[in-house]
Amino acid sequence: MAAWIPLLAVQPGQSGDWAVLGACLMLAFAVALFVFYIQPDASDMAPHRTKLDQLLERRDTIYDNLRDLRFEYRSGKYSDGDFEAMKTALENEAALVLAEIDQVTESQVRRPRGVHPADRSAQ
Repeated sequence: MAAWIPLLAVQPGQSGDWAVLGACLMLAFAVALFVFYIQPDASDMAPHRTKLDQLLERRDTIYDNLRDLRFEYRSGKYSDGDFEAMKTALENEAALVLAEIDQVTESQVRRPRGVHPADRSAQ
């Protein structure tokens, strides 16, 4: 046992080397643990929301806001002028969102030229 004592003795100037070596070993252990043992969460694999999903959610929010505005107007919270101004602003925003939804869905669904959806429903 006496032969091991000189190997474990820390000499001046080498204490920093042992600290660096210990830190490197701990970092390597942490990286190996992270890479091999931590499983990804199911939400990490979930598909991201598309532009269409975002637009549909925005449309639904605007419709909810219009419904709430009408309810609050009927309960007397808004004057006629305020109600009309807010309703017009929400309706204009809804029209813009619906136009964007049409653009996105038109680019995703290619229809044959000359065939309009109203023409197909008449057949």
